[in-house]
Amino acid sequence: MVKPNGSTKRLTPVARGHADLETRDLILDAADRVFIRKGTASGRTQEIADEAGVNKALVHYYFGTKAALADAIFARALGMLVPRIFGILADPNRSIEQKVPAIVKEQIDFHTARPYLAGYMIAELHAHPERIARMMTAHGRVPLDVLRRQLQEGARARKLRRIAPEQFVANLMGLLLFPFAIRPALCELLGFDSDRWQAFLEERRRVLPDFVMAGLRP
Repeated sequence: MVKPNGSTKRLTPVARGHADLETRDLILDAADRVFIRKGTASGRTQEIADEAGVNKALVHYYFGTKAALADAIFARALGMLVPRIFGILADPNRSIEQKVPAIVKEQIDFHTARPYLAGYMIAELHAHPERIARMMTAHGRVPLDVLRRQLQEGARARKLRRIAPEQFVANLMGLLLFPFAIRPALCELLGFDSDRWQAFLEERRRVLPDFVMAGLRP
């Protein structure tokens, strides 16, 4: 087993597995911090290695390329976010009025902490659509059954306009992801510095649920 400082030590297979996982996570955490500061295009492998406190060869050993490292971060991030979003959508005890603000909060909090991720996803979808789509569906497809029933019941009660659950999900995803995906252009167009951008996101947390629900009402 090669340690970050370049020394070797004999480990049992179980201990080696744990050490490999710890080193891999150490590099992923470091890459995440570098990408937050510089983005996926400008972040360099050497900078990631320095941030992690390991040598560059170790980064290549675990991930091969910077693109593979970015993919690993993307897959790990989806593993944190997707189950939470799916859980909200599939929860029969939450109304549509409760689900919308919960999803808005989850998504905005998630992308605020990882500002590079939405832009990376859009760029990679153009370059490698099959690979990114496969990563996005690794946790299954969007659970629509409960959502479909709630939307239909709301429409029958004339509390909601008729809308397919697929349209509901696509509309909500677009409203949540688009500002993060085009953040540099949006900040330039609207004259936002970093403080104004954060204020914009805080306001969006408040106004977006009402905006979505207003569009659902007949």
